[in-house]
Amino acid sequence: MKNYVQKGENITVTAAAAATSGQGVLVGNLFGIAAGDAEIGDDLDLVTVGVFSMAKVSTDVLAVGDPVYWDDTAKLATADDDSGANAEIGLAVTAAANPSGTVNVRLNG
Repeated sequence: MKNYVQKGENITVTAAAAATSGQGVLVGNLFGIAAGDAEIGDDLDLVTVGVFSMAKVSTDVLAVGDPVYWDDTAKLATADDDSGANAEIGLAVTAAANPSGTVNVRLNG
């Protein structure tokens, strides 16, 4: 295919804010997990597919298959779409109780 560019599993963006490896990053509607550290203006590789253990709002309850959203202000996964303000980033692949600090999320890619 002459118009093929890449698989899209990793996307390089310009860091709008400092990021650390393993941190969730939202760029417009593109969400991924930082593959390394970056300062503002640096190239930042985002992993956009796969399952990641992510910090979540501790009081949220998630069941396997529930949609997971990204609270970009708190930099946490959440069960709350905040009336559409939080981007949907994937699905929970483990249950998460109240209280708990993490949930495994399969990213939407």
